[in-house]
Amino acid sequence: MSPSPRTPLAVRIFGGFVVVIVTLVFGLMVKEFIWGGRTLHELTTLDPKGTFSNDIQNLVNPVFAVAMVIGIAVIGGVGFIAWHFRDKGDDAEEFPVQLHGKTSFEIGWTALPALILAVVGVFTVLTLIQLNKPAPEALKVEVYGQQWWWGFHYDMNGDGNYQGDGDITTATELVIPVGRTVELSVTSNDVIHSFWIPALNGKRDAVPGQHHPWKLQSNTIGVYRGQCTEFCGLSHANMRMIVRVVSQADYDAWVANQLKPAREPEPGSQAAAGQAIFKAQLCSSCHLINGVSNDSVNNPTTGVTHQLQSGVAPNLTHFMTRGTFIGSIQNLYDPTNPDGSAGDPNDVSRFGDPGDALTGGTIDQSRVNRPTLEAWLRNPSGLKPMSPVKDKAGLLRGMPNLGLTEAQIDQLIAYLTTLN
Repeated sequence: MSPSPRTPLAVRIFGGFVVVIVTLVFGLMVKEFIWGGRTLHELTTLDPKGTFSNDIQNLVNPVFAVAMVIGIAVIGGVGFIAWHFRDKGDDAEEFPVQLHGKTSFEIGWTALPALILAVVGVFTVLTLIQLNKPAPEALKVEVYGQQWWWGFHYDMNGDGNYQGDGDITTATELVIPVGRTVELSVTSNDVIHSFWIPALNGKRDAVPGQHHPWKLQSNTIGVYRGQCTEFCGLSHANMRMIVRVVSQADYDAWVANQLKPAREPEPGSQAAAGQAIFKAQLCSSCHLINGVSNDSVNNPTTGVTHQLQSGVAPNLTHFMTRGTFIGSIQNLYDPTNPDGSAGDPNDVSRFGDPGDALTGGTIDQSRVNRPTLEAWLRNPSGLKPMSPVKDKAGLLRGMPNLGLTEAQIDQLIAYLTTLN
């Protein structure tokens, strides 16, 4: 029998190209594993800042290490076999020694992976038990997702009612004290969302009609960005959230301020005119401002009295105590960096640091991101793609364009920038 022809050059080149690509991809994975947490990635799980995220990291590290060893062994073995047993033009009837039927080898390469997976499975279950363990002394917060923003109800008295007397409702940003465990109850008002603050814990789905328990905790004061990770419609990618971790003293001051009603503007001022516009326009039928739009309001233009409601839009009672707005995609402060697109992701100033306004102090008007506020009131869909048309249930999916004049926009901003 004549020797078989050599492998075509094109096939050998393609094979070498595949080996190079696989090696490069694997090298990039190793680089990301080793150095990824030290780079300026906003949503990296490799830079944990709390107890629960550290639990996850402590599980991931050895698994990745074992996976790298196995990957190197497999790629190296494939490369060695491809080179050592390449077609050299020898007698085609000369075959390498076959391992088929060798019981010890077959048991070994079956039992070893099974043992590795069993060990990983045991530690995974133990980590999940730890992550889901109840925390009786924790601060309790209900998290609810809605197209396309996040809201938070704080159960301040621990009675299990998240919207009772003395409780706090806010949106977009979750403020928590450093070192304290926060027990979340995650749900949704419309479709399925997914709540994820990677620096503080893993993901938890927000499902309509269900409440899923989850926990957050941070040992480091800072600001940590999150993202909805379940496709939920047109502006899914713009449904973000922020956790502000502050000192216990700042948290106590924040709570005391959040329990106050909205500040009344000076009679005859631009802010007072803005408040009147807020009540007269559709703003007040969706946005709640405690002490301003809790009850029914008469629209002087149409003469129609409508019942005000909350829940379909963010609560604006303490709007200026936040550093971001529009689902946390724009900074409320720092107009030179409106979307927080540069700098250290844990730098509070990068996310529109409200400064003293966080706890009800003076608002630095020079730092207010007025251009973006104006653009938002002028044409909301221009900053965040939405479908602000009432659905069958009568709900809006986003903020409609109210056709405000420039004078009305100025007056509304004058009012909104007093809400701290």
